[in-house]
Amino acid sequence: MSGDPSWMALALAQARLAASAGEIPVGAVVVKDGVVIASGHNNPIAGHDPTAHAEIVALRAAAAVLGNYRLDGCELFVTLEPCAMCAGAMLHARLARVVFGASDPKTGAAGSVLNLFAHPQLNHQTRIQGGVMASECSAVLQEFFAHKREVTRMNSSPVRDDALRTPDDRFANLPGYPWQPHYVSDLPALNGLRMHYLDEGPLDAPATWLCLHGNPAWSYLYRKMIPVFLAAGHRVVAPDMIGFGKSDKPKKESAHDFTWHRRMLIEFVERLDLNQVVLVVQDWGGLLGLTLPMAAPRRYVGLLAMNTMLATGDVPLTAGFLAWRAMCAKNPEFDVARLFARGNPHMSEPECAAYMAPFPDGGHRAALRAFAPMVPEFEHSDGAEVSRRAREFWRTQWSGQSFMAVGAQDMVLGLPVMQQLQQTVRACPPPMVLEHAGHFVQEHGGPVAQAALRHFGYGVL
Repeated sequence: MSGDPSWMALALAQARLAASAGEIPVGAVVVKDGVVIASGHNNPIAGHDPTAHAEIVALRAAAAVLGNYRLDGCELFVTLEPCAMCAGAMLHARLARVVFGASDPKTGAAGSVLNLFAHPQLNHQTRIQGGVMASECSAVLQEFFAHKREVTRMNSSPVRDDALRTPDDRFANLPGYPWQPHYVSDLPALNGLRMHYLDEGPLDAPATWLCLHGNPAWSYLYRKMIPVFLAAGHRVVAPDMIGFGKSDKPKKESAHDFTWHRRMLIEFVERLDLNQVVLVVQDWGGLLGLTLPMAAPRRYVGLLAMNTMLATGDVPLTAGFLAWRAMCAKNPEFDVARLFARGNPHMSEPECAAYMAPFPDGGHRAALRAFAPMVPEFEHSDGAEVSRRAREFWRTQWSGQSFMAVGAQDMVLGLPVMQQLQQTVRACPPPMVLEHAGHFVQEHGGPVAQAALRHFGYGVL
């Protein structure tokens, strides 16, 4: 029927919710008289319920809406051919029609293994139709299982003797961070280290938001902005730099330098073949990230910069930064959770604690100790020359759109620093100022992401 793809698209959206929760991505919706009355997605793992298939969840919800276990006149759309359990439930519910997307050659009970709907002895006949948006439904499943194989492979990869890997249980149930991990270890610059990244949204999205964190943050920093970009139908890629987040952590501070981290990011962008990129940067994400577009200008279409700078070595570092560097040197084991709580009083205690999750002890904190001294201070400092070339690129060659936001309470990389950067970036409007935000303006990131979408002409849902 002509409307079937529209209903199946809604079921696919449910399937993607299942995938984001780590469940096999199957989704279902129940339609009556041209209106969706219920939806559901796979939930057996989280619900500790072997019956919590997408179809069963949707049937239960529909029955509650109608106040009747008989669902006369209803149609169910599901992304995967029903199993025997679900087929039986559908027949008992007396659905008028069942429409599925991908066939299931292992357990499908609508024609692949057996067809429970084809027995004339049954006292109710439910019409069945398969193959609606089959390729799209199959792709979601294939991507999910490919990712599961990737994670298994990467989890079995050994940690280098000179590095540490934060235990996975440190990242369990972090508030506002439901996304599945991705890993890469075959970049030449990694030399066997494992780098973690988030990769959400369609590969053919109109824009890819490349979100680069700073010190002492990690990809958790962008959890309030990522959903806004995804709701617009875009892709989001957010790596954890080596030494941070879920990525491997060299034990020695001397392992880190500007050139190495920049090379890793360039190889990472090339490895994922990112295009139509909006570069999203904050703190060290900007010091490094602002040097990337000149290496491959065709890949980048936009810039969203927040509380960051270019450190070119021919401009004195600010008093605020020098004070931060001195604090890091004096207190090398400073409490990351307390730092976030002090500057962001609206954050919950579990949110603040999540920033500390990657760093269970001093051995995991080498990057935190290394990054403040790494900021290029003099003309001969590592990274200063490439930053000067980047400054010239932004002044004269940048042809994309730009948007800036700044937390006014930031004493390190606040409004004066961002105004200087704004004057460096060709055709960049004055920054959006958030009066009550500090250095980690992403903790107020929802409105910033919405404003950026409007500025770049993508609209806001």
